[in-house]
Amino acid sequence: MSSDPEQPSPVTPFAPMVPDGSHGGLLERDPELAAAAHAVDELVAGATAGGPVRGGILVYRGEAGIGKTTLLREIQRTARDRCTVLTARGGETLTSVPFHVTRQLLQPALDRFDEEDVRLLCGGHFDLLAPALGLAPPPSASAAPADPQGVRDGLAKLLERLADRLRDRPPVLLVDDAHWADAESLAWLDAFTRIRRDRRLPALVVLAHRPLAEGPQRTGVPAVLAALADRAVVTLGLHALTLDATAALARETLGGHADEPFCRELWSVTSGNPYETVELLAKARDRMLEPVAGSASLLRGLGAEARGGGLVARVEELGVGPTQLARAIAVLGADSTPGLLASLAGMSPTEVAEHAELLRQARIVTTRADREAQTGRA
Repeated sequence: MSSDPEQPSPVTPFAPMVPDGSHGGLLERDPELAAAAHAVDELVAGATAGGPVRGGILVYRGEAGIGKTTLLREIQRTARDRCTVLTARGGETLTSVPFHVTRQLLQPALDRFDEEDVRLLCGGHFDLLAPALGLAPPPSASAAPADPQGVRDGLAKLLERLADRLRDRPPVLLVDDAHWADAESLAWLDAFTRIRRDRRLPALVVLAHRPLAEGPQRTGVPAVLAALADRAVVTLGLHALTLDATAALARETLGGHADEPFCRELWSVTSGNPYETVELLAKARDRMLEPVAGSASLLRGLGAEARGGGLVARVEELGVGPTQLARAIAVLGADSTPGLLASLAGMSPTEVAEHAELLRQARIVTTRADREAQTGRA
């Protein structure tokens, strides 16, 4: 039914799975998976009993490469036999496309209904909601703009009706890279998750996104994500892999003879970031590097090579401010004073601190404390 020609298929919007676990599992993600399993069990139990469904919000936060996508894929795998799993992913270049995430989530569910049923699900507001759902072309430039609150609230009611129709397989909504979701879709999810004062939602909403900048002055998407987290059943931050997990991954990839000095250096170079660990191990395997102490000194160079090709893109995706600060750091050096960096970058000391934290979270720069801690661990 879709009339949105630019919309990619929403069936499997996740990136290729990062194999950050052994034997098909995930390393060191038991609490995160347990929280999701409990939430799915509660949702299904409520729907099966015929009483009020017991959905809610789950939030997973973590830096790039920490395994958010892989975690959502595992949740999708475990929930799909009992639930209607609807997936979406925010896109860095699509943040300005209204309801991009909404369409990814709802179109596959609505495609199973005929047009008459879809109109019933829209509650008499089909003409208002159809453009946002990609079921009709957007209004012409000369037409009066749609009421944003009316569209948002109408979509929230539509999802509530849809969940009621899907009680035998209640909906689980998985949104990856929610920090890149369009503002309209997040406003819709925010409205939907406010419809029940007892917070017993008729669906489970699972969000994964990068850490939010600290401070009370959040606006736009960060402010909505923070509000959703405040109402979440649980919000979990994903941690880096420990030395033991990194060693297990190295031995699975390169062989059981990977020794302790090699594994420790691998962990030091990647700081336990699952994606970077997998990438570095792939390079070591391609170079036929023996996973022993004598090869450990080569890992740092391989790691820089693995990261370097996408460094500019990684910096630029953080935004204008962090990019300007990164250029200033490149000129003045990583140990420059905040005052000098602020002067060269043309920003206030507060902005320097905020942007530096984003660069640090993305592991583009490290602080002296980070380096001292890393040295101590090694």
